[in-house]
Amino acid sequence: MAASLPGARKGEPLPDADRFIGRREELDALGALLAAGTGPVTLTGPGGVGKTRLALRAAQEAGAAYPGGVRLVELAALRDPALLPGTIALAAESAGPAALLILDTCEHLRAACVRAITELQSDQPWLTILATSRQPLGAPGEQILVIDPLPPQDAVELFIARADPDLVRGEAGRSLAAEVCAGQDGIPLAIELAARLRSVLPAVPPQSRPDRHRTLRTSIGWSHELCTPLERLLWARLAVFAGGWDAEAAEFVCHGGPLQGDQVLRLLGTLTEKSIVRKEGAGPGARYRMLDGVREFGAQWLAELGEADAVRHSHHDYFRWLARRGDAEWLGPEQQAWSERLSADHANLRIALEHGLEVPGRRTVLDMAGSLWFFWYACGHAQEGRRYLERALAGEDAPGPERSLAAWAHALVTLTQDDLDAAEEVGAAFAGRLLPLAGASLAVRGEAARSLVPTGGGGGAEFFRLLSLALRAYLLAGQGAFSRAARAADQLRTECEARGELWMRAWGDYFRGLAELGLGSAERAASFARGALAAKWRLHDVLGTAAAVDLLAAALAHGAEPAGAARLLGASSRLWPAAGLPQLGALETSAFRRACAARLSEALGAQRYAEEYAAGRALTPEAAVALAARETFGT
Repeated sequence: MAASLPGARKGEPLPDADRFIGRREELDALGALLAAGTGPVTLTGPGGVGKTRLALRAAQEAGAAYPGGVRLVELAALRDPALLPGTIALAAESAGPAALLILDTCEHLRAACVRAITELQSDQPWLTILATSRQPLGAPGEQILVIDPLPPQDAVELFIARADPDLVRGEAGRSLAAEVCAGQDGIPLAIELAARLRSVLPAVPPQSRPDRHRTLRTSIGWSHELCTPLERLLWARLAVFAGGWDAEAAEFVCHGGPLQGDQVLRLLGTLTEKSIVRKEGAGPGARYRMLDGVREFGAQWLAELGEADAVRHSHHDYFRWLARRGDAEWLGPEQQAWSERLSADHANLRIALEHGLEVPGRRTVLDMAGSLWFFWYACGHAQEGRRYLERALAGEDAPGPERSLAAWAHALVTLTQDDLDAAEEVGAAFAGRLLPLAGASLAVRGEAARSLVPTGGGGGAEFFRLLSLALRAYLLAGQGAFSRAARAADQLRTECEARGELWMRAWGDYFRGLAELGLGSAERAASFARGALAAKWRLHDVLGTAAAVDLLAAALAHGAEPAGAARLLGASSRLWPAAGLPQLGALETSAFRRACAARLSEALGAQRYAEEYAAGRALTPEAAVALAARETFGT
């Protein structure tokens, strides 16, 4: 999972609950290694020592040193090395020049990480790469910074910061902190667990001095001892989740046996109070997660209980059910909510699919991977979806509705990535028409998918109907029938509005804008392009975002803001690779972009155009979308 981090001025305090303790020497050393730029930097050390937190703090302190942004790629839940290149590429391509890329928790994917880092160093030398791992990766030019446990004074300060203030008040409280910390051997995660457990249950068992490498496990073991049998059971079952979960998922996956009725939610609350589980957010959208060391302990306990297979199967069933719900509801008013929900559970989807691939017969994984067509296709995960669908289809040849759905989904995501030659042929058929290649590609996908319409219900068949309307709008525009194209686009927009659907409605806006451009109304084209852009960005559709930015640039090129249009054209050239289609961002493969560039170069002069284009290329996706929202048509 990739996320961007906001910058911060050096020395700017964090909220008190997250106050960073100590590590000044390590931060200075890390800052120097990153500034030197002599190779990737890897933070190494035992689990729970604070590598991730140190990396994030260093990124926050660096602030303006990375104008291209900071991208965090969390790898703990990624199990398939083949998915690593795409995961990293998506984050790297969405960052501007002079960016920092943090690869967190690399030890289980060392070889794949080394290959990816080596390629990044060659292809994008402007990126600074920071990794965290329990051992060095062995990448070329790797700079290693070993993170040691906290010294005694900082350990005590951390305990005091995390414990109930009443518990550590005065000299007696400080003495208690020192006594407890003496048994944690400077491991921050162990100290935080001890602090929070002392606050909830002051009668912590007597502590011995375990070997440093066993300190964290011993501390977690003490936490385990202080839990009731049912709390321990829930802890173990919750360990099946990756990257977090919500209350509904916990109830479905973890109930059974002695955990019945509302016990799961009640015990989830007590585990949260004991800091075994961390709660993020409030209300129905609240999510829960466990730190890696706590989750690993729970997973080992689950295996010892002999429940691992059963709970993983329950986890797979839940997320298959969730995928089917999303399929049925995607073309409706909850579309954005589904995009956000499945994005939050991306790591869980991967775990569930991997389990389904291990099950003989694989009928359920065909069903799940096929039902996720909308997530693969519309939310920017076509490459990953294609891999899962290929693996699922390879293991099951028997005909049936599950296989038909998976085959259709596979065709959809494969055409998304690979049919550029066919798209060029379609575009070439429109002699003299300078239309966006993205539209031609969408048209080809609609034609090729015509014989693969799913027949078993769900959202796929309805999606194809809407896709056919989009295809009609595009083809009419390609024939120069712009008024008819506008009417076809309006029909698509009307049908989508009736369903409360957003993703395909945005393509309706896109094609209506394309028609308006052909009719000579560039100002109206810009308005429709902005509408498409807003929706595509909200739904994490990078391809649609890039297409909308291209259209907006073309529309603005006809107004009094050619400099802004040139910046947008430069910005979209970086969005296309992030969508997995770098060819569409290249002038040599897009007549639409070439025509726009020629117009802008004539208006601005070649040198000014090149400067504005380069400034646009330097923008992060977030900055590019913000620029698009600010640029006005002008006259």
